[in-house]
Amino acid sequence: MEMIQTLKEIMKKPSSSYIRVRNSRIHNKGVFAKKEIPKNTKVIEYIGRKITKSESDKIYDKNLENHKKDSRNGIVYIFELNKKYDIDGDVSWNPAKYINHSCNPNCETEIIDDKIWIVSKRKIKKGEEITYNYGYHVDNYEEHPCKCGSENCVGYIVEEEQWPKLKRLVNKKRKKN
Repeated sequence: MEMIQTLKEIMKKPSSSYIRVRNSRIHNKGVFAKKEIPKNTKVIEYIGRKITKSESDKIYDKNLENHKKDSRNGIVYIFELNKKYDIDGDVSWNPAKYINHSCNPNCETEIIDDKIWIVSKRKIKKGEEITYNYGYHVDNYEEHPCKCGSENCVGYIVEEEQWPKLKRLVNKKRKKN
């Protein structure tokens, strides 16, 4: 039996006393700590429209084309919820969509009771930009260049477990050129 979300549930604005959205050096807009955030704190819930996997694929393809036309547009605000559904976070009531990727993130994502939470990995200072590793698969790495600027930046938005494979692919490509 499928869950049907009411408009009130969908439009629920997340309340987080921890964040503010403003311009970011990483990419257009970003989310910043309004005050110190302790380690292991649920910073904000990632919310949006609950969609099927096939809807996700269509939205991804459309957004990738839009990004190629104007790189200021984000590519994907879709977040995997479970095997059947994703969350399309590209809605006005989801400030968490502005959290940028970093190769050295201060947060991580956790699915708790069928909700997606951005949780601090360490203490975050007031004014610091909130980031997490988007965890993209290495197969399409060239579509997702990284601009995080961290000391350990690998140049692409790829999950950390796949960094060794990414390094091999990048080196192989360099040797060809």
